[in-house]
Amino acid sequence: MTTYDDRLETRLINEIMELLVTHYGGGLSEDELDRQIHDFQKAVHIARTAHAGQVRKSGEPYFFHPLRAAHLAARHWMDFSSVIAAVLHDVVEDSATTLQEVEAEFGIDVALLVNGLTKAADTHLSREALKAETYRKQLLAAIQDVRVLCLKFWDRMDNLQTISALNPKKQSLIAEETRTIYVPLALHLGMGVVASELDALSLNILYPRRAERYRQLVKSVSEEVEPALRRIRSEIQKVFEQQKIPFVLKDRWRPFSIAAAQVMKRGFSTVYTLEIQVDRTMDAYLALGLLHSLYPPIPGKLRDHLNVPSQFGYQALKTTVQAGERRMRVQIATRKLARFNESGVLAPGFEFRKTNFQELMTSLLEGESAFDSESLRLASASIQVYTPRGETRTLPEGSCVLDFAFDIHEDLGLCALRARINGQTRLLKSRLMDGDQVQIECSPTPQVLPKWLEWAVTPRARNSIRKYLRSKVKES
Repeated sequence: MTTYDDRLETRLINEIMELLVTHYGGGLSEDELDRQIHDFQKAVHIARTAHAGQVRKSGEPYFFHPLRAAHLAARHWMDFSSVIAAVLHDVVEDSATTLQEVEAEFGIDVALLVNGLTKAADTHLSREALKAETYRKQLLAAIQDVRVLCLKFWDRMDNLQTISALNPKKQSLIAEETRTIYVPLALHLGMGVVASELDALSLNILYPRRAERYRQLVKSVSEEVEPALRRIRSEIQKVFEQQKIPFVLKDRWRPFSIAAAQVMKRGFSTVYTLEIQVDRTMDAYLALGLLHSLYPPIPGKLRDHLNVPSQFGYQALKTTVQAGERRMRVQIATRKLARFNESGVLAPGFEFRKTNFQELMTSLLEGESAFDSESLRLASASIQVYTPRGETRTLPEGSCVLDFAFDIHEDLGLCALRARINGQTRLLKSRLMDGDQVQIECSPTPQVLPKWLEWAVTPRARNSIRKYLRSKVKES
């Protein structure tokens, strides 16, 4: 290992330690913190020893991969056990270290996470069957602990960032798999920024020329507008300081995506967002008023998702203003919500619907294929609908009345006849919109029809319908 590699390794380890202590040190006693730090250092030593002499296709020492994955985990608010598991996530698979040894050294919590990240091994299975079994194993582990999937994101993100040494066909397969499986899962867990980064990294591999054109355009636009942005930031800073509102300004350039590439010729407002972070929700609304007093808002462009998340999970105020000759998108959020928008389920205080997630994972396991990627795509964007009593139900975008009925209870879904949506009678196949209030009208006995499978989109509804239809076939 070169001197540079030694310095890089030390820097990564120190930064991970600093992040862990900053995020979790205040909630631990001095003895507990010392023990956790000791365990982390021990994990680093074990992983460094286990991967000694191993190199990646690029020639880089292998140990840097788990170290970078652990760094990503620490940056996204993951705890000591998760970061230790990230450091160790390949030792069982790639060395003589056993899962039992990991458990003996670090406990069942770390062992569960490492096991969830270890590929299934069976010499009797084909490569495709082994891949499907690995997915099943990940889902089963995620049902017990969602951190397994989050750690997989960091593993995959680092692999995508360092993939150039693999042959192009292998690169494309990994990129397609990421977009099909891990991007929707990240969205479902509220990790929109992570999903966008995984998607952009994958698309860079699949469409390198388009990605390079996009990067060049963004670079050109950023250089052109920088003087105007300096002026805008200065004006915003001045008025916010006058009102004594603590704030942070951040530039957000849109990562490469198919949608971004399609609209990039429209210029600055399609590729740039000014993010304003404040301390309190009240400050966010005050900031919006001050912003609109500075620059005229564009009618119809204001979106308020501070209290009710958007269908894609983010929580913020969004507006578009005319700042001089520049039309500019602005997003305003509290620091807490900004953490939610970036790290989703991992952010402190995030209200994670664990039951919904476990039901999705279970229904994927019970579906017709080992991994129902279409169901994952649908689950990545959600709508909020209401029962007759005003209770909120969260469903995938595109859900119909049947999905709502089965989400309440299987018996309600099986006996559903029609619905009243916002007081209007509607068919079972009617698609629901964000904010709809739904009441199901039932028959005394099940009225399930095969065409229901064409209408329902949620795994729970489709699996219940399939199960009922199969039972009727067996009875006949």
